[in-house]
Amino acid sequence: MPRKRKLLAQLSALQSNTSFPQIDALEKLNTTPGADPSPKSSKYFVIERKNSPQLQADFFNQPCVSLAKSFLGQILVRKLPDGRELWGRIVETEAYLGGEDEASHSKGGKQTQRNAAMFMKPGTLYVYQIYGIYFCMNVSSQGEGAAVLLRSLEPLQGLDAMRELRSASRKAPTKLLKDWQLCNGPSKLCQAFGIDKAFDQRDLTQDTAIWMVPGQDLPGEQDVVATTRIGIGSRGEWAQKPLRFYLRGNKFVSVVDKKIEREMAARGHSPCS
Repeated sequence: MPRKRKLLAQLSALQSNTSFPQIDALEKLNTTPGADPSPKSSKYFVIERKNSPQLQADFFNQPCVSLAKSFLGQILVRKLPDGRELWGRIVETEAYLGGEDEASHSKGGKQTQRNAAMFMKPGTLYVYQIYGIYFCMNVSSQGEGAAVLLRSLEPLQGLDAMRELRSASRKAPTKLLKDWQLCNGPSKLCQAFGIDKAFDQRDLTQDTAIWMVPGQDLPGEQDVVATTRIGIGSRGEWAQKPLRFYLRGNKFVSVVDKKIEREMAARGHSPCS
């Protein structure tokens, strides 16, 4: 069975056993002076818990590089206000290691109102704006100020809605986007999934509008390419560290590293199918 057809069949099986009730009430947590100084929870919480196979806190509670690799193959779910659900398989990530990482927003341990989510408990969304119009979505991990950038998704469900959302964010009418163009970049996936600053500091284990569920046929080490991150050329030695991870042979990845892939092929590693 072709891989995408198999993924869709598995997706259908997951949904048939899953109920995601609509919950509109999200309230801010009040912080009490002198409270426990351990990593803060998200400022959002829900009145009820979803009955779902979603990924829980123990999954997110791992070191940054480990989490970045573990995300590959997992499924991001977004429930739109009209009830439609968007599903996408994570195929590319980048790890940002916190204070020591010169390319991280938390370099030097600096904590600001903007990057506060990076210092919250693992599984907290950190959404920030670039160029004044686009958004990028990260997930906090273990480690002070560490987080993983979600860079590309393979769309599985709700592609028409994704196209609507992508088109709404574009200035002029353009050609219909192909499937592989919908989420092949951090800002593109945020547009396609309707993610903006309102999602900053949300908890992926509690939220009713966005969460993750376990993927099927998760990749092995031989399927994962480790290479340099994108757009950080001025960050010295940190620009050369292999902290971007993607599924080799997956056409939904934003940027492939042909040199690394050739080296993997020479070692006898065949791409994932």
